[in-house]
Amino acid sequence: MINNTLTYISLFSSAGVGCFGFKQAGFECIATNEILPRRLQVQRHNQKCKYDSGYISGDIQNNETKQAIYQEIEKWQKLGNDKVDVVIATPPCQGMSVANHKKNDKDLDRNSLIVQSVETIKKINPRFFIFENVSAFWKTGCVNSNNGIIAIGDMILSELGGQYSIFYKIINFKNYGSFSSRTRTIVIGVERKLSQYISPLELFPDYQDEVLLKDVIGDMKPLGWGEYDSSDFFHSFRIYPEHMRAWIKGIKQGQSAFEQTDPLKIPHQIKDGKIVINASKNGDKYTRQKYDSVAPCIHTRNDQLASQNTVHPIDDRVFSIRELMKMMSIPNEFKWLDKELTELNALSFEHKRKLSKKEEMNIRQSIGEAVPTIIFRQIAEKIKLFMQKQKLSEKQIYQIIDEYQLQDTDNLINYIKKNRDNIDLSSLSSVIELANAKRQNNSAFFTNKFIINEIIKELPKFKKDEITILEPSVGSGNFLPLLFKLYDDIRKVNLIVVDIDKEMIKVLKVLYDKEYIPNNFNIEFICQNFMEFKINQPIDLIVGNPPFTKLTGIEINQYLPNNFNKNATNLAEFFLEKALSTADYVSFVMPKNLLNTPEYDLTRKLLSSYAIKNILDIGEKGFKGVLVETINILIAKNEKIGNVKIHSLTENIKNTKPQHYIFDSSLPYWVIYRDDFFDRVAKKLNFDVFNVFRDRQITNSNSSLKKKSNDDIRVIKSRNINDTGTQLLDIEDYDTFLSSENLEIMAVSKFLQRDDVYMTPNMTYKPRLMKKSKGYIVNGSVALLIPKSDFALTDEQMLYISSDEFREFYKIARNYQTRSLNIDTTSVYWFGIYQG
Repeated sequence: MINNTLTYISLFSSAGVGCFGFKQAGFECIATNEILPRRLQVQRHNQKCKYDSGYISGDIQNNETKQAIYQEIEKWQKLGNDKVDVVIATPPCQGMSVANHKKNDKDLDRNSLIVQSVETIKKINPRFFIFENVSAFWKTGCVNSNNGIIAIGDMILSELGGQYSIFYKIINFKNYGSFSSRTRTIVIGVERKLSQYISPLELFPDYQDEVLLKDVIGDMKPLGWGEYDSSDFFHSFRIYPEHMRAWIKGIKQGQSAFEQTDPLKIPHQIKDGKIVINASKNGDKYTRQKYDSVAPCIHTRNDQLASQNTVHPIDDRVFSIRELMKMMSIPNEFKWLDKELTELNALSFEHKRKLSKKEEMNIRQSIGEAVPTIIFRQIAEKIKLFMQKQKLSEKQIYQIIDEYQLQDTDNLINYIKKNRDNIDLSSLSSVIELANAKRQNNSAFFTNKFIINEIIKELPKFKKDEITILEPSVGSGNFLPLLFKLYDDIRKVNLIVVDIDKEMIKVLKVLYDKEYIPNNFNIEFICQNFMEFKINQPIDLIVGNPPFTKLTGIEINQYLPNNFNKNATNLAEFFLEKALSTADYVSFVMPKNLLNTPEYDLTRKLLSSYAIKNILDIGEKGFKGVLVETINILIAKNEKIGNVKIHSLTENIKNTKPQHYIFDSSLPYWVIYRDDFFDRVAKKLNFDVFNVFRDRQITNSNSSLKKKSNDDIRVIKSRNINDTGTQLLDIEDYDTFLSSENLEIMAVSKFLQRDDVYMTPNMTYKPRLMKKSKGYIVNGSVALLIPKSDFALTDEQMLYISSDEFREFYKIARNYQTRSLNIDTTSVYWFGIYQG
């Protein structure tokens, strides 16, 4: 940044109405690209770009247009600008609009302008990007770079999801600061480096109550035929063929001219001396608008009575330019022409008519194409506020904790009060978590904001005026800001936040003082163990990250009577079952071994009876410095079982599969990445033929790297088995031996002289099978597979287990796990007999 000034680039910018909001917020425009010179000229009138070369007229599909944009970026870099902050893209929407009745190849090509936008964003690599388009935008088809037809949303996620945290939302602008109805899709991306501090959802405009048309333009001067308001050139009566006036003159607000009873007053043509009524495919043609309703969506043909919703509530005319500007929240300071308003007002009537004839259609069409200025201004101001705030690294946080002794709660509260407005919220939340961890001498496990953004994306949308949400282990409240934004359109949200730590609740009340809570939210702070908290009201949603604590026998016995899974030992499982007994929807971060380990067999059985809407595979990305794999699971207790959306953050896999398919009860556990390849391989194998044995008694302390006696027994470890399972390898300073005395007390001793079992390395995605010979044992890094019946594998059958095909199959079978790869009583199922 130059002098802390943020920058932006606008693609498909039309007359620059929307991105004028970025200028209002103090951003500098590096480049603005628009194919129509007359639209670009309007931007020049508003002095958007510092340099004239920043106004780039041309088709972005042409290389010279792109190069012109990149040259402007280089120019600013030489001046000291480190990076483009924002790229805005609002491609033409005719090809994808739901108002169009047909789709064809030309439409798909037009939609593929978004592909050009994505490629440009990848090249520019801004800190933030914004797309704005029609409501169907995200799911509409486009032609990608491989000439395949793909949903635009999938293409954006595929191309930009690795570098950005992305959120899209369909909103009606009338509830977000604009004064006319316009349902659109907004997509915001935040570069990964910043996404740990802010979610794109937090940058969306704020929800506001809609404003009636009368309150927007009701005080404006009524206009006679062809009249210009003497104080406002842009408030004028646009004339039309006078015979059409009779069609609308007598109709009431909300009525259409097609409701007239006199045939001469119904829109018509005279053909061969006969009245031919005009077609009325859209019911809003020639319709007088209502003052007591929200202003309609403004279309490009707002100059015609025959267009959609264009007739003034009182006057017999279409809306004036100034009225349209007010409806679209375009500020009065926005200049359509190179003259000041006082100059325009001073023109003679003839000059005004002449100038209107020349410029009015360009202005009206530009308004119809525009994003309301207030929408982009709000986003710009939120980005600016975020960028102005200090963002703390973990190292800085620990230094601050030590310097200000923040493990003391009073000191921590004072620090928050002092810095609430100059340090970003995520950094403050991290300060709270790490200070609390130091106070309790515990490890801190707080949920990364990027992960929360992915979780929040899938939470249910409620169609009611009041909901109740509960967060059972709130910590420093990382979920709260995103819940505020996600449910900003619900009239009343009761939010119950629970935590067992009274000091944490005390601090949280300061962080989320009334001043920082949206008006539609009411927060109740509860200091209690969630497992002991009595819930006496219906709960719509329970969401959060429960503690992953292994419980003692006393605690387990306390919770087991009310639990379906009597084998549960992890506190998170008890939280999950209690939440399920209470709420309509539950969204929890859980250990990934919920998918497959024996401990959770009964939990999976319970969950399978409900509709699972989404499983987000977080892998090891959930908690910094903590080697635990996690998932987030969204359960809809009262919905019909259907499809499950699967998203792997580690493997970059996204798919949707029937719940009964991936939770198939004939399989040992849930296989969430099951696909056709998996099924084809599965048909080649006869499964569930082995039991498993693993002995973890052999350690470095009771074994040796050297053979000390002739009686010492060799211990086979995972690396001793070669890649295909055809040979035992001798490895210096790795081979291990155990004395016969130590062996006698170990369970593995019973396998010393057995040669009817098979060895396979544990914890690997390179499985291989080798038949064990007599005279040696294995340690815990090798599992022994014991045939359930009397059979012996052929060499071909053993070799198949080390094949590329089986190894790929095995990854799917193990749900791409990395930490929970032990071969146990359930996962041993997959080591089958190859049938060819």
